Amino acid sequence: ALPAIVYRPLVGTRSAVAAGLLQATSLPFIVAATQIGIALNVVTPATAAAFVAAGLLSALIFPTTALSLLRRCEVTEPTLAPAAPPETTTPE
Repeated sequence: ALPAIVYRPLVGTRSAVAAGLLQATSLPFIVAATQIGIALNVVTPATAAAFVAAGLLSALIFPTTALSLLRRCEVTEPTLAPAAPPETTTPE
């Protein structure tokens, strides 16, 4: 989420929140960590299943929410484009 905060001034709040949600999806890490915990007998299989279920929900909900925020962002926030040079008039 930290990179999303850094880009906030450049892309706006909604886009930064969407980026943070997309970065928070980490199901493979959760699965690996729970398997290690089970192997070391520090996590019960039931607790591991709960962690994986929560990770699965976040993998489904966070990207959907991020896309929704980005769609609204396209409508409400202007895109970043280079400023046009000021028009100059020539004296006649």
